[in-house]
Parts: sequence; C-alpha cells; structure tokens
Amino acid sequence: MDDRGITERASFDRIRYAQAWEDADILTEAMGDAAGGDLVAICASGDNALALLLCNPGKVHAVDISAAQIECLNLRLGAYATLTHPEFLELMGARPSARRAALLQKALADRAETTRRFWMALLPEVEAHGAGGVGKFEHYFRLFSRRLLPLVHSRRTIDAIFQPREPAARREFFETRFDTWRWRLLVKFFFSRTMMGRLGRDRAFFDHVQGSVADHVFSRLRHAGVATDPSQNPYLHWIMTCRHGAALPLPWREEAFGIIRDRLDRVVAHLGPLESIKVRDAAGFYLSDIFEYMSPAVAEAAYESILGMARPGTGPDRSTGARLVYWNMMAPRRVPSTHAAKVRTLTDLETRLKAGDKAFFYSDFVVEEVR
Repeated sequence: MDDRGITERASFDRIRYAQAWEDADILTEAMGDAAGGDLVAICASGDNALALLLCNPGKVHAVDISAAQIECLNLRLGAYATLTHPEFLELMGARPSARRAALLQKALADRAETTRRFWMALLPEVEAHGAGGVGKFEHYFRLFSRRLLPLVHSRRTIDAIFQPREPAARREFFETRFDTWRWRLLVKFFFSRTMMGRLGRDRAFFDHVQGSVADHVFSRLRHAGVATDPSQNPYLHWIMTCRHGAALPLPWREEAFGIIRDRLDRVVAHLGPLESIKVRDAAGFYLSDIFEYMSPAVAEAAYESILGMARPGTGPDRSTGARLVYWNMMAPRRVPSTHAAKVRTLTDLETRLKAGDKAFFYSDFVVEEVR
C-alpha cells in the first residue's frame, strides 16, 4: 500500500479542472446553516468555493495544493467583479464568443501580475474553449465529444438526449436509441482506467480504486440519462457538447451571480495542504473527493486534522456541529472507525441529495456532522 501523499504521486503543475465537476446545488444544501461561520473548501476550479458564498458564511477558505487551481479562483474573483453575467458566461465557455481575449483582459485588469501572466499564457486556449474549458479534464471530454462520440451517434441523436421527457420515455430513448453496441464499446475504451488516468485525471488518482472504471462510468451515465433529467444537467451537456445548455451550474446562474459578486471579499485563498491552514471552529468543510486519493491510513490522519478545525456540536443533542461534505467515485471512504463516535452520518439527507446529484459519475455522496 502506497502511503505517500498525492503530491508525491501526481503532478499538479497545470490546470486539471477548469470548472467544477461536483454539483453545487446539493453541496450548498448539504452544508446546512452556515450563516456567519467559516467554511473550508477544496479550491479546484474555484466554482464551488464561490458557490458556498450563497450560504452566507463569514469566510470561505479555499485551499489547494495546486498553484494552477488557485489561479482559476483568482481569475473568477476578477471576472465576477468586472464582467456582466452574459460576459462571464462567454469568458468561461458556457456560451459561444468571439471576444474572449477582451473579456479576459477585463477580468485580469486588477489581478496580481502572476495571475495576469498565468492566464495570458493560456490566451489561445481561452479564446478557443473558454476559461472553463482549458483544464486537462475538459480536454479529455473534448476528445470524447468532438472526435469519438460522432463515430457512435449522429448530432441529431446527441441533441435528442436533452429533450425534456418523463422517466419512462427517458428509459425508452436510452434503451432503444442510445445504448448501442458502439456506445458500449466507446465507453469501455475511453473511460477505462488507462485512458482516464493518462488523459483525464491522473494514474495516481486510481491507486486505491478497485473494479472496472469503465463499468462504473457506464452505469453512472445510464443513471444520468434515465434516473435524472438530462435537460437539466449542465455537466452531461458539457461532456456531450462542450457547452452548457439552458441549465447552468449553480455558481454560473444569473440568480447567483450578483450574490457571489457582493461577497467576494469573504474568500481567502490558501496554497498548500488542507491541514496547513489555521482555522478553528469552522462551520463546514467541502472536501471534494480528496479521501479517494488516500490510503485508509493517510485518510484517517487527514480526517483527524479536519476534526481539529471543526466546530463541535452544541445544544441538548449536540447536533449543530460542523458538517463534512464530500464525494467518492470508486474508493469507499467515510469516517474512520477511530473517529466514528465524534460524528454522525446524516443518512436521510445524503440519500435525498444523492438521488438528484447532477454530477452523476460519483458513486457516493457523504454528509457527516460533528457531534
């Protein structure tokens, strides 16, 4: 078992995720009442750290071991502050645009010189794909949707995925028009552990995963197309078309845009490991899927560090403590047995929110509350 940290096993010198691939709708609801409290968030693209501003916290501490991911947040801070909502969507790549160079310059005008240099070096990619399309993961999906998917399905069939249907009609569409032998072969090839590790995530991210990655992805794609409504799924839309349709991720929606803009001064960026930040009595933690990359022993140590930063429960039933919200894709991770008495799992909330998770490729969604 490899107990080295993920920074010793994977590279973090470029943008891996240029947009969020975890559903901020269920994240913000799972966080509960965090008004006035400090929240700790894995930064990644910065999207979901900013979405947590909708919970009206005192501060959001966005932490990441990747300087490139921190720069994604820095760009968004400038974009929310200076752009209109339609301009923001164009810059990010959710909408077509012929003026992304000018929008990028505008968003970077008051940013630090290091941030300006970082993003101007990516200008050709931003112009072509939007700032939300320049990551390794987005490039992976672009290969899928533009090079390989057209070999399996026509544009008419792909567009038909996003027509609103009742559940029975969605199942019929999937089983009779979409789930062909070519589709199955494509998923088996492109979403294999080898291909995803090489082109999408990183080989090291699968060190603690068991089972077939392709089989898992296939079952989750079926879930997204049948159990949930594809017409309301911005993540599926981007995977299939490299654009968002009428549905947008929560922090990119017009009704969220102004609220986030008004609270930008509450965001604090931290470059380094989660346990390095100096926060006490935090009201909640958005942990992405960080435990998936860790051995059980390393995950237990990380979990202990998080509990040391967490607000304990108060009141007669001690049920208002900090919440820990995170996802698992294929490696099962929950509270370690050594800390089980310190938290309670909010099973009913988990179950309800997981059923509507639009970022469909995760196998588990975890909500735990410190006692």
